[in-house]
Amino acid sequence: MPISRRIFLASAASAASAASAGMLAGCGEGGVTRASTSEGEVPEGAVVAFDGARQAGIETPTQSSLNLVGFNLREGADTAAIARLMRVWTADARALCSGETPLGSLETEMNQWPANLTITCGFGSKVFAVAAPERTPGWLRDLPAFTRDRLDPAWGQTDLVLQICSDDPVTCAWALRHMTRAGVDYVSVAWVQQGFMNARGTAPQGQTPRNLFGQVDGTVNPRTDTEYAEQVWIDGPDGFAGSTSLVVRRIAMDLDEWELLDRASGEEAVGRTLDTGAPLSGGGEFTAPDMGATDGFGLPVIDKNSHMARSMPPADHPEQRFKRRPYNYSLPPDPGSGKLSNAGLIFIAFQKDPDVQFVPVQARLDEVDRLNTWITHIGSAVYWVPPGTGLEKGRDEYWGESVLSARRG
Repeated sequence: MPISRRIFLASAASAASAASAGMLAGCGEGGVTRASTSEGEVPEGAVVAFDGARQAGIETPTQSSLNLVGFNLREGADTAAIARLMRVWTADARALCSGETPLGSLETEMNQWPANLTITCGFGSKVFAVAAPERTPGWLRDLPAFTRDRLDPAWGQTDLVLQICSDDPVTCAWALRHMTRAGVDYVSVAWVQQGFMNARGTAPQGQTPRNLFGQVDGTVNPRTDTEYAEQVWIDGPDGFAGSTSLVVRRIAMDLDEWELLDRASGEEAVGRTLDTGAPLSGGGEFTAPDMGATDGFGLPVIDKNSHMARSMPPADHPEQRFKRRPYNYSLPPDPGSGKLSNAGLIFIAFQKDPDVQFVPVQARLDEVDRLNTWITHIGSAVYWVPPGTGLEKGRDEYWGESVLSARRG
């Protein structure tokens, strides 16, 4: 019977304990080997703290590389199996994000440079159906059907998701490989969505990312603790405080047709200037748009059907805001398509309640949005993102423990 490397190494560790005294100086807490640089320490600026009240990878500034991975539970997986998977995944993610070598990994050299690695876990409705159906959030289901959607099941809902982000593509790829391998007994991969933003250092720190239309994407994101508390973090009940929801929309972008537009027409469709992201009514990127502004002919400066105008929350529904964390994708064109590219956006949104915050905005955009001429939504999924770890049980705490342990005592 094959023995996994994790089991083998765990057994070997016990047998070799008498010979390990001289090696302890090279180990971090919990017996996990700590990676080192030539100076002997992981560069402080390259590590994002894994443990905390909330998972990393949400408030974290957008890293340059994304591997978003959807998993489905293997047949017969029960609550105990899901809990075992979460223990393994949480421990391994903690090690990888800290520049340490996870138990069961022989590739110590691959874990030296976290480069702001974050690994964020989300649960689909199937996890609740197995472990705690009575605790399923009311919004944890498919989004309503939108008339312009052309959803491909290949990019659809899964039972679990990992958002793996790093400023180094090698680190990001290796974390994907390790986490997939670590969970192979419990889950199978349904899809992998790979995305990118500007490489670290190529754009000013804190600059709003751009999509492949050249549009800044994320100008209206929450920026203060108060705004995150209002828009993103769920504040109860027990076991849910510090959690959030994750909506994933895969959006194909027709760059061939978009590039036929002159610059002014593209800006009219967006409602903002492409160079600075400022509203067409004037000011800077973060200036509030003046929807009543008119030009010399008395015509509105900002088209009421522009993407920005349709995305704005109505005055009587200020709650229709959420955190955007999108990534671009670019793949070879489909054979025979006649297209020059196969590109688009992996649109990632975090919010307290998609029904209250995300769905109304998307419904408006589905009804009328000048950008609809060049975009098509081809994938959709919704997840619950558990609270962070390490506050109550230290390094023994795992993702979603409050839900997965409820029936097991």
